[in-house]
Amino acid sequence: MPITVRPIKGARELERFITLPLHLADRRPNQVPPLLADERELHDPHRNLGSMDCEVTHWLAERDGRIVGRVMGIIHGSYNRRHEERTARFFQLDAVNDPAVVRALLDNVERWARERGMDRVIGPYGFSDKDPQGFQVKGFEHLPVLATPTNAEHLPKATEACGYRPLADALSYRVDVPAQVPATYDRIADRVLRSGRFQVVDLRSKRDLRPWILPVLRLVNDTYGDLLGFAPMSEAEMRKLAGQYMPVLDPALVKIVAEGLEPVAFVVAMPDMSEGLQRAKGRLFPFGWWHIMRAMKRSKQLDLFLGAVRKDLQGIGLTCVLGRELFHEGRARGMTHLDSHLVLESNTRMRAELERLGGVVWKRYRVYVKEL
Repeated sequence: MPITVRPIKGARELERFITLPLHLADRRPNQVPPLLADERELHDPHRNLGSMDCEVTHWLAERDGRIVGRVMGIIHGSYNRRHEERTARFFQLDAVNDPAVVRALLDNVERWARERGMDRVIGPYGFSDKDPQGFQVKGFEHLPVLATPTNAEHLPKATEACGYRPLADALSYRVDVPAQVPATYDRIADRVLRSGRFQVVDLRSKRDLRPWILPVLRLVNDTYGDLLGFAPMSEAEMRKLAGQYMPVLDPALVKIVAEGLEPVAFVVAMPDMSEGLQRAKGRLFPFGWWHIMRAMKRSKQLDLFLGAVRKDLQGIGLTCVLGRELFHEGRARGMTHLDSHLVLESNTRMRAELERLGGVVWKRYRVYVKEL
């Protein structure tokens, strides 16, 4: 049967677009769906502050009266101007296991991009690095974690068959929580703190944590600028992000090193909630929140969510201070291992740090590019 690809029209079709991965044939067996409330906000230009300077379109693919795929097209105006690029992005590509459906969807993205003067398409890539990046290409036996791709295994191959080549890979490491922090970590961390210049911030409650959130996110803006696709957050976006994640953050798993009252390094971790998200099936209510909180209480896996070291202080040992603090807390809670989240393959300094701790790559993700 012929495949028809058409732009969505109206709120009802947007909802079909958003919920399609929950019902699509050939979806990944251990898929971890996002929360539908977060997805609806992502697709609402009035609530998604990161989409304010973006041109966005959505397509659905149909065959024999059934929806068999979806894709978004994004042109990020301010990013393109800042980097002097003419790049379009495809995002949220989902399809049944049929290369013809993927080709039809990507053909529409490419035609739309050409009509707007773009000279290449990258993807999967959303509005910023806070959205799931790339396709997972290895490690499908492991559960995806929050804010990482949860695509079916056939999608990368089908995308490559459409002429897309690898642009950047990101890795996820599994690191066992050691019974004892390595002696070198202790030695370096002690040396850094002995200088008296830096202090570990004591966070015992969310009240303690709240004043540090915006300064920490400003540090992200200062240090993430060279990352693929990164778009600096406005103050309004920072406040919104803080409000979104504050309910699930445990202050004891947020480690901050400060110089006076200024954060210079930090790491945010949380117990893995993937099994809870699976049970919630994308819905917080009536019982989804209970499944998520229960999964986090029972998990033995710690997920690194965000981290940064001020550029001029990288390489002096602040990561050893953060690592020691986090390992102590994780071990006290009975955590057995951590997931590093996505680390760019080109980030040799961070990869060396994880491998020094015995970390092994257990998932790989890939962003693709096609010249138009």
